[in-house]
Amino acid sequence: MTRDALRRLLTAFVLLGLASGLSSCDSSRSPAAEVKSPAAPAAEGAPARRTSPYEGTLTAVHWPGEKHLANVRQLTFAGENAEAYWSGDGKKLIFQSTRPPLRCDQIFVVDVESPGEPRLVSTGKGRTTCAYFFPGGERILYASTHLGGRECPPPPDMSQGYAWGLYPDYDIFSARPDGTDLRRLTATPGYDAEATVSRDGRRVVFTSARDGDLELYSMNADGGDVKRLTRTPGYDGGAFYSDDGEWIVYRASRPETPKAVEDFKALLSRHLVRPSRLEIRVMRSDGSGDRQVTSNGVASFAPYFFPGSHERLLFVSNLADPNGRDFDIFAVDVDGTDLERITYNPTFDGFPMFSPDGKRLAFCSNRHNGKPNETNVFVADWIP
Repeated sequence: MTRDALRRLLTAFVLLGLASGLSSCDSSRSPAAEVKSPAAPAAEGAPARRTSPYEGTLTAVHWPGEKHLANVRQLTFAGENAEAYWSGDGKKLIFQSTRPPLRCDQIFVVDVESPGEPRLVSTGKGRTTCAYFFPGGERILYASTHLGGRECPPPPDMSQGYAWGLYPDYDIFSARPDGTDLRRLTATPGYDAEATVSRDGRRVVFTSARDGDLELYSMNADGGDVKRLTRTPGYDGGAFYSDDGEWIVYRASRPETPKAVEDFKALLSRHLVRPSRLEIRVMRSDGSGDRQVTSNGVASFAPYFFPGSHERLLFVSNLADPNGRDFDIFAVDVDGTDLERITYNPTFDGFPMFSPDGKRLAFCSNRHNGKPNETNVFVADWIP
């Protein structure tokens, strides 16, 4: 399961009843953020998808209570757009998008000040995910299945319940910003994806199934000197470095019983993973000092450190609406305290990333969408 798969997986957390609630401590929070009782797990298999009445209705771009955001601007206006991450100079965003005539995600770049039509920078073949700029702007990074075939990979087997595909053809590539000079960085059998780059451009952190589990690894920018960072059964992914490169923040889904571990491994052998609770964790960049940040029992993911800090971070969760589909951005200290809700749009807000100077926030949202379930890219000024 890639992070682009995760944005589509959000519905499954709700439909499978895998969420419990914890409120924000923000005094300006809306009634939707009240504490709710944990929900009992439901049967496997996904019922029909429910559409929020706020979807496809061109709702507000900036919602009451969003006191840390100002001058919110929408940069894309159609399709499924996610994981928009800044260039080192703060002038561009790179993101994945499914838009006509494409049937699955490819990588695009858009100018922040003069958006215009996003530019395709991936091959247009297979499925891609998790793009990132190298800090100097000379190269980009993303994962792709194109070496396994030109077409989009087939959907995963749902015969034994809801699961998500871990396409074994995913490998990590770098290229020039226009997509030329494509270089393969990983070549081990199985899933390699979810890569991001340290601020100095020297190391890449990524998720891989190469050792029989979904663990985090780091490597040099050229693909060499691969080091395994995590060693606990379960799904570790969506990792980012702190600005100083000393810490890594990531999300994890860890099976807690022998039966759960057995089920996880059985699915993984078929290149599948089943939705489960996700919590936020941090560790040093060498894998030491690993500890859990959140303990909310809901879907918490897409973490990112505050600028110049490894003591506070943003993340995305359905804390305020554990039985619904309202996912918002929250802030929390790495010891799990001082939780604050940042966004209040009643659909989906996610994938936050501070600009390199810390003055703006890029995020993706279903606010103000023209069609139900469309996700677009937004930029806002950050108000401390």
